[in-house]
Amino acid sequence: MRTRWSLPVFASLASLALVMTTIIDPTSSTATTAVTTAPAPDHEPQIIIATDDYESSVERVTWKTTQVVTYGVAPAVGTPDPGTAQAIAAQMVAARGWSTSEYNCLYALWAKESGWNVYAHNKSSGAYGIPQSLPGNKMASAGADWATNPATQITWGLNYITGRYGTPCGAWAHSQRVGWY
Repeated sequence: MRTRWSLPVFASLASLALVMTTIIDPTSSTATTAVTTAPAPDHEPQIIIATDDYESSVERVTWKTTQVVTYGVAPAVGTPDPGTAQAIAAQMVAARGWSTSEYNCLYALWAKESGWNVYAHNKSSGAYGIPQSLPGNKMASAGADWATNPATQITWGLNYITGRYGTPCGAWAHSQRVGWY
């Protein structure tokens, strides 16, 4: 005849025996030290919990790591070659009173978006130009030559960034978090 307490007691003793065999080497008279370490991220230990009503449950325990990510910081890119789209952008960024770090963020953002190609066209979305305006003809508000002039595209792109994100580093941080700006 089973009593209400027999299964929990048996489960506890079995668990204790299992733990003791991993701590004490049965072929030796000396005890080893139990060391608890966090499992590697690809391992998921299982814990079996016996309850009073003779049911058991399995709980998966995962170890989480925290990764610190700083958004809005881009590596320094140096001085661009004169006459390039990057040089035009550097002058416009400075004219707005923004720092070199803001130019670095802008450089990284548009290198990712278009490779600084004035004719860059995303076939799937229809985005166009250096700032990847969607649709491209939105840039006509900055000039009729929006399709071919990097200065017009950069002017429009900086106005867009200012209105939506405040600064190029704000846009870069958003792009890093979600993959677009």
